[in-house]
Amino acid sequence: MKIYEVFARFKYDEPLHFVGTVTAPDDDLAKVYAFNTYNEWAWIEMIAVPRASVVHVIEPA
Repeated sequence: MKIYEVFARFKYDEPLHFVGTVTAPDDDLAKVYAFNTYNEWAWIEMIAVPRASVVHVIEPA
């Protein structure tokens, strides 16, 4: 199982906003889980990024 960070936006000229996380065994199910969990708003774009792929600029202490 992998943890995914989920981001979404309302308008193309707005930045992506962090909306939450999902845990899934693969990318396809992460998309399904993210959509079903965070579909309460009319997003125009939503992405799910594997947490392991995030590049830290400043590491947490």
